[in-house]
Amino acid sequence: MTETLSPARHYRELAAKFTARVEAVPADRWDAPSPCAGWSARDVLRHVVDTQRQIVPVVGLELPAGPSPDTDPAGAWAATRDGMQTILDDPWRAGLEYDGHFGRTTLAATVARFYNFDLVVHAWDLARAAGLDDTVDDEDLDFVEATAQALGDSIRMEGVCGPAVEVPADADRQTRVLAHLGRRA
Repeated sequence: MTETLSPARHYRELAAKFTARVEAVPADRWDAPSPCAGWSARDVLRHVVDTQRQIVPVVGLELPAGPSPDTDPAGAWAATRDGMQTILDDPWRAGLEYDGHFGRTTLAATVARFYNFDLVVHAWDLARAAGLDDTVDDEDLDFVEATAQALGDSIRMEGVCGPAVEVPADADRQTRVLAHLGRRA
């Protein structure tokens, strides 16, 4: 990133890219396998929706109800995205604190570090599952790479990323970054 973005603005930008991928998934590809072992494209979307819905109650908030990813994947994402954006746009709510895995933090900091990371990585997963263009922008690769480095060994915790996969020495940057996250590009 050429400038430091607020968590709200960065979420807005990454959510727009994620939304474009969600809206481009053909109806017959939602149950196609994704790069996440045992998960379909719909499962990837469900994970993104569910994890965002599960984090806000830790600070006493909730997102408005939305459709199920089973019946309306794009609608489920839109409801979650819009609810999270509303919270992030309110400094008081975004700044609510809780005791997280890495210590005391705010909702905004958690979104900035983890959920924005998920938006980039899982947009790629959706694109792969649906046979769409899966190119990740350089600035998003910068962000994902920096976040993965900052997380260190924690990135290998159950449910985060799988073991790194080997790639050829001449692999492009996107392939190398995704391989570090356990994905074969």
